Amino acid sequence: MATMKTVRTGAQNQIEIVEAERPAPGPKDALVRVRACGICGTDTFFLHMGGAPFGPGGSMVSLPLGHEPAGEIVAVGAEVTGLKAGDRVVVNPQGAPSGIIGCGGPLGGMSEYLLIENAEVGTSVAVFPDHVPFDVAALNEPMAVALHCVNRSEAKPSDKVVVFGAGPIGLGATIWLKLRGVEHVVVADVLPERLETALAVGADAVVNSATENVTERLTELHGGAANALGQPRAGTDIYIDAAGAPAVFDAVIGAAKWGARMVMVAVQKKSDAIDLGGMLRSELTLIASQGYPSEIFEVTPQLVEHQQRFARLISHRVPFAEAERAFALAMTPGAAEKVVVTFDE
Repeated sequence: MATMKTVRTGAQNQIEIVEAERPAPGPKDALVRVRACGICGTDTFFLHMGGAPFGPGGSMVSLPLGHEPAGEIVAVGAEVTGLKAGDRVVVNPQGAPSGIIGCGGPLGGMSEYLLIENAEVGTSVAVFPDHVPFDVAALNEPMAVALHCVNRSEAKPSDKVVVFGAGPIGLGATIWLKLRGVEHVVVADVLPERLETALAVGADAVVNSATENVTERLTELHGGAANALGQPRAGTDIYIDAAGAPAVFDAVIGAAKWGARMVMVAVQKKSDAIDLGGMLRSELTLIASQGYPSEIFEVTPQLVEHQQRFARLISHRVPFAEAERAFALAMTPGAAEKVVVTFDE
């Protein structure tokens, strides 16, 4: 029996690297040898819980991890068309009929091999050219999340936008906003090194929200405006929350002009009551952004075209043999921006 190594949740805050049977593709399936897989906040969320409450009575069960894989096809079923051995592919983790890859389903992308069920180009996988590094290709899924957020914002070139949170999603949103032609994009974060990366990928200005007054700084950058009561506010049109911190809502409500929009893409942490009165005084529109209903492979051609720009989002490339160190980095606040695990060629 051929085997492979795969990463699963272990005890709380720990991974397990286990030996598992290597999948054999059926007539409609393909087998991918994984070459790179990013670590997402969802992975660390499951690790902090010690699994997921999917067992009997809500008991914790171990899960395979990884939903940001890129790799190469090594075998295809007899009924598969449009794919062949050697093709480099990125994966739609939500396209697996058995359940979301790395997020509750039986398959995980942080494995040496990954079965693609009902393999179909444009639905479950997309092919990318050989000159794109696997680690950059592994950004495809999180960049789809970021693109959906920007699409939800309906940002126009004339809009003034601020992105809270210079992690991978916030930086990805910054890139998409600039590629969309948005005139002025500000990024706010509390870590100076992340703000440096924001400028490197195209942000027009940055705000250190740990040391600067956000409303005053945005007013300097975007001009002055007012809320419905005529109280002075920043001229910012769109606020994107890619941080998920309660302080972001407070900052937005304190700065938002009449008719401003806020897009919430970050997973929200528990917070105190939101100032609904403040939202009312600005007629602030709150827009939620979840996943990527159509964007998963819309991003791929631009990821290819602008690969050097997107590559700046990766702070750490860690070999699969050191997976424990990779996940420890990802779980340590401020230790890494984006960790991608790489597999031997």
